[in-house]
Amino acid sequence: MVADHSAGTLLELAAAGRLAAEYPLVCRIVAALAEQEPARGEVARAGRLLDRVDPAEIERLHPGLPGVSVGITGHGTLSALAPALRAEFARHGLVARPTVTGFDGYVRELGDPASELSAARPDLVLCVLDPAMVFDEVPVPWTPADVERAATAKVALIERLAERYTRAGRGTLVLNTMPLTRRHTAQLVDWRSRARLGAVWRQANARLLALADHHPSVVVVDLDPLVAEGVPVGDDRLGTYAKAHLTDDLLAAYAREIGHLARNLVGRTKKCLVLDLDDTLWGGVLGDDGVDGIEIGGGYRGEAFLAFQRVAKQLGSQGVLLAAVSKNDPELVERALREHPAMALREADFVQVVANWRPKHENLAGLADRLGLGVDSFVFVDDSAYERGLVRRELPGVAVVDVDGEPALHPGRLLRDGWFDQRELTGEDRVRPARYREEAARKGFLDRFDSVEDYLRELDVRVRVSRATEPEAARISQLTLRTNQFNLTGRRLQPQDVRRLMRDPDALVLSVHVGDRFGDSGLVGAVLARWHGDLLHIDNFLLSCRVFSRSVEEACLNWVLRHARERGAGAVLAGYRPGGRNGLVREFYPRNGFVHEADDGTMLTFRHPLTEIPPPPPHIRLVEVHEAP
Repeated sequence: MVADHSAGTLLELAAAGRLAAEYPLVCRIVAALAEQEPARGEVARAGRLLDRVDPAEIERLHPGLPGVSVGITGHGTLSALAPALRAEFARHGLVARPTVTGFDGYVRELGDPASELSAARPDLVLCVLDPAMVFDEVPVPWTPADVERAATAKVALIERLAERYTRAGRGTLVLNTMPLTRRHTAQLVDWRSRARLGAVWRQANARLLALADHHPSVVVVDLDPLVAEGVPVGDDRLGTYAKAHLTDDLLAAYAREIGHLARNLVGRTKKCLVLDLDDTLWGGVLGDDGVDGIEIGGGYRGEAFLAFQRVAKQLGSQGVLLAAVSKNDPELVERALREHPAMALREADFVQVVANWRPKHENLAGLADRLGLGVDSFVFVDDSAYERGLVRRELPGVAVVDVDGEPALHPGRLLRDGWFDQRELTGEDRVRPARYREEAARKGFLDRFDSVEDYLRELDVRVRVSRATEPEAARISQLTLRTNQFNLTGRRLQPQDVRRLMRDPDALVLSVHVGDRFGDSGLVGAVLARWHGDLLHIDNFLLSCRVFSRSVEEACLNWVLRHARERGAGAVLAGYRPGGRNGLVREFYPRNGFVHEADDGTMLTFRHPLTEIPPPPPHIRLVEVHEAP
């Protein structure tokens, strides 16, 4: 944990003109401030300090930090949103490049191809909607029917703008629901009319929320849950005099949600929730209290721990990997998970349960190695301040969630930062934990053989390479966002980007499915390529860490090379861009017959002449291979 003088350190850095130079430190400080509930004002102050710093200077000094460009438009005054975004992006190690357009200019910005936002092509466009958009259009006096007409027309306009924006393919458009305030409902003196107004308003918001179903490039943030947590919607004076129809506090809470979205956009969504056990997942100390003595279900504290387990189980059902790391006797932990009658989480819910007396940070590092993940994929929850501090110091990439002796607060503290948020859930997500448990069985199977070659032969690996279909677009996008090790160029694509490539006659989007004697691993890889005359250029090649060390990548590349030659290609070009954790694939193309051709400082380019293509690895069966057009 950064010391209490962190806010003062930011002021010192700002006074010295060092915020850009020390931006990684700034990110750590803002992250620490954001973890402290009373520090909301300090985070806002950090955003205002960062608003004075040129993002280009930060990126020049720290080229490895991902930057996200954000266009901000809407109906009211939104000047407070840019600094809030800068702070929220910083706490995730990102650089925000916000641009705020003119007042009430959202129609032109979204609808005119020559507008400022259209020309800038930002990664995210935030069109911030507020209640005044509707109530500014109603007559005085007004009735619920007047509001219904105005809301229907306004939502129809936004639907048309979203449709136009989606067709233009200019990144991700973020909309939001419009909160209904008492200032408006109280102007109706009978409860029947108020009920009618509430129904009308919710119908309009339901139409907004449905836009995400119809337009893959649209995200809709529901503001009602934020308001329900006590965040005020409007300030009468600022709304009247400055046309700031949403409070700074609500814009800050909204910016927090956008920070989660930006984190997903650059591939930094977390994958694994690692839970301590004693006084975190259940009450009491298992070694002292025994299986029958721990608190889980029954009694108010036991019910609180049970509620937390149910939240973790809910996350696990959507593809979040659950693991436990505890200083405990492993046999006793096994008994508790199997035998305690009130336990919501059982052994089968975890991909790994680690119980021993080693330091937690060492166990987390070992767990990452066994799962084939980076520790920066982990969210760690522990009630011990000592253990949390040790993990923060030794493994700074791990997101650490502070919980204490009040288990009723555990769920809120875990959920408030949206560590696992993603654009779209796929079928692969729901079966991911089972895939990792199958992988554990594979590793146990390996121990039975004297050589890797014998193991691979008996594993019976099956690989299918085929042209990707529309339902696979979301999963391929997810691979580009979540895969960091076998990711040759680091290119991140949203689902709409993948679908656009699939419609391009010069593009080749391939999906890779893998199975073996232990089951179907699913869609675990993708090849994104493009034809340039008689050259096929591989723009990116991705493979999930779950199928490493089986030569799947060589089999896929063999298929691509043979396909290119059959189509009359003169050569295949492929790129490698160093970055993050993909160093292990730097020599992938040279190892497979490619020769170095160019280096522009950011990308290495390789060429395969297609004169000699070795056969695929002998232990792999290429099955159901469909000719790609």
